[in-house]
Amino acid sequence: MAEYLAPALHGADIVDTVQANGLELAYEQFGRDDDPALVLIMGLGTQLTAWPDAFCRALADTGLRVIRFDNRDIGLSSKMRDTRRYDSVRRAFFKSLLGREIETPYTLEDMAEDTVGLLVALGIRRAHLVGASMGGMIAQIVAATRPARVASLTSIMSSSGARHLPRGRWKVMMRLAKAPKSRDPDAIVAHLAKTMSLISSPKMGHSYHDWEAEIRRAVERSYYPAGTARQTLAVLAAPPRDDLLGAVRCPALVIHGRADPLLPVKHGRSTAECLPNARYEEIPGMGHDLPPRMLPRFVDWISELVHEAEDRAAKSRQEKQAPMNAKPRE
Repeated sequence: MAEYLAPALHGADIVDTVQANGLELAYEQFGRDDDPALVLIMGLGTQLTAWPDAFCRALADTGLRVIRFDNRDIGLSSKMRDTRRYDSVRRAFFKSLLGREIETPYTLEDMAEDTVGLLVALGIRRAHLVGASMGGMIAQIVAATRPARVASLTSIMSSSGARHLPRGRWKVMMRLAKAPKSRDPDAIVAHLAKTMSLISSPKMGHSYHDWEAEIRRAVERSYYPAGTARQTLAVLAAPPRDDLLGAVRCPALVIHGRADPLLPVKHGRSTAECLPNARYEEIPGMGHDLPPRMLPRFVDWISELVHEAEDRAAKSRQEKQAPMNAKPRE
C-alpha cells in the first residue's frame, strides 16, 4: 500500500489498489490515516473520479480520511468477465416490469461486500458511508446488514427501492438504454455528454461542454460498457430495501433533487421516511447529478453529520469507562 503523500493542489494523496472480497479495487485517498474514515461509493457505470477532487479535498480539510473507489466492473477495478449466462439489460428491464426474476452475474449485496472488503483491506474498523444513486443503494445495504461497520450513512439521489415508487421518465430510460453509434472516442463522449445533460440539474448543473470535458477524461481513464450493463442488472434485480432500512440505527442524511428525472423525488422522500434517524434535504432544481454550486453545502451537511456522530461515539465511550475509573468510596 502506498505511503501517505503531502497534499497536492490537484488529485489525491494516495492512489493505489487493494485486494478486497476476492477482487482488486482501485481507490484514492484524501487526508490522513488517523482521521475518521469517510468512504464515497459512486453510482451506476461511474468511476471514482465523478467525486470531484475539490469536494473530496474539502471534506478531508474538515478532518476526515476521505476514500473514493471504483466499484467492481468499472474504472480500474476488476472486471467480471463471467461465462455464465445472464439476461440482457433490455430483457431484464421488461422482466422487472412484470415482476419476474432476473438472471444476473452478481447482486448489489455482492457489491456491498466489496465495500466491506475495502474497509477490511485498509484496516478500517468503522466508516462513514456516502453513496450516490446506485452507490446509495450499496451504502444502505452495508448499513443495514453490517451495522458495526457503519458510523453514519449519507444517501444522495438514491432510493429505498419500495415497489410503490414511480419509475423514471420514459424518455430518460430509453436514452440510458441506447448505445453510442460507434467506438470512436469522440462519438462516445458526445453520446454520454448528451445523456448526462438530459438527466442532470437543468439550471444549476454542468453545461454540455463541461460534461464533454469531464466525460472525455473518464473515457481516457477507462471505458467499459459491459460492466455498466452488468451493474444495471444488479440494480434491476435488487429487492426493495424499505423494510431493511428500518433496521438502520446510525445517524443518516438523505439528499435528493426535486428535478431528478431518473429517480423522481419520491424516491428520496421514501428513503428518508424508512430510515429511523434521518435528516432529509430536498433541493429544488437538482437533477440526477452533483451540481458544482451545491457541493459546498453538501460538504457542510456531511461533515456536520460525521463529526456529530464521532462526538457522540466518543462521549459514549467515556461514559462506559467512567464507572471503571471512578474512585471507590471510603
